[in-house]
Amino acid sequence: MSIIGITGTLGAGKGTIVEYLLKKGFKHHSVREFLVEEIMRRGLKSDRESMVLVANELRERHGSSYIVEQLYSRAKEVGGDAVIESIRCVGEVEALRGKKGFVLFAVDADIETRYSRIVERKSVSDGVSFEEFVGQEQREMSSDNPVKQNLKKCIGMADYSFKNDWTIEELCKKVGAVLDKVRGGVGRKHIRPTWDEYFMEISRTVALRATCDRGRAGCVIAKDKQILVTGYVGSPKGLSHCDEVGHLIEATVHGDGVTRDHCIRTTHAEQNAICQAAKLGIAIDGATLYCILEPCPVCAKMIINSGIMRVVCEKRYQSGAQGLMEQAGVRVDVLNDVVEEY
Repeated sequence: MSIIGITGTLGAGKGTIVEYLLKKGFKHHSVREFLVEEIMRRGLKSDRESMVLVANELRERHGSSYIVEQLYSRAKEVGGDAVIESIRCVGEVEALRGKKGFVLFAVDADIETRYSRIVERKSVSDGVSFEEFVGQEQREMSSDNPVKQNLKKCIGMADYSFKNDWTIEELCKKVGAVLDKVRGGVGRKHIRPTWDEYFMEISRTVALRATCDRGRAGCVIAKDKQILVTGYVGSPKGLSHCDEVGHLIEATVHGDGVTRDHCIRTTHAEQNAICQAAKLGIAIDGATLYCILEPCPVCAKMIINSGIMRVVCEKRYQSGAQGLMEQAGVRVDVLNDVVEEY
């Protein structure tokens, strides 16, 4: 049984991905439909405000993962591969992570494009002005309360991310390529991961120790199929963590020429791993570094100078550092050819 969870912003294309998966034999279980059932039972107005209100109340009363646990139970009763749509709470992702065969998809698009889509689909819960649309989304993008919506963090926890500014055909092609990976072991009793997949999964576990919610990343450095050292995003030793005191933001120009805000309080996972190796006297010449996102230029230069000969990242990033590493003879492999937006 494969379980694909879908998170993403309103109007980004979650429904389009669901429709594609239905054609591939998946059964659909929707958080939205679950909430509509509860709203109708209570006699409330079926709009987005009611959905947020009821969802938060159910999670407060029963726990952050209550809704998806209910949907998972329904999926098990029905049997077969399942897609659970509209995951919006970190607790929901964490609960489903413990289910065998779970993979999280995230989808996003430019906000103007997404608003145009919801205007066109004319859903009862979508009848809002652009200003109201923006306000609703801002309230749902982040929260310190674990039972409330935190789309930004959920999207950051995704195994595969899709930027849906393409046509439906292009989006489905991207999803199809990932689905082939996810379902590649159908029919076999056990799917044994490759070494790259094995170390990448460990890097995700390492990332859980990260202390900055703007980018919870982890890193593994391995050689001859053995882990040499690990690292995760966090403040330098002895300094306060972002999770405790907040972020220290600075605008940075990326390799694509776009200026983006970044937290400069923390040390990146790759930097921490390389420093840890130096501190412990562990030689990492000729090793392979595993990380979720393509390293930034600073990390790339440290990787080059440390003697690491190969980098495996799950997703691309806008840093432009891949070319820098390849010029220096460092091989870069990307497992999922999707550009992560931050």
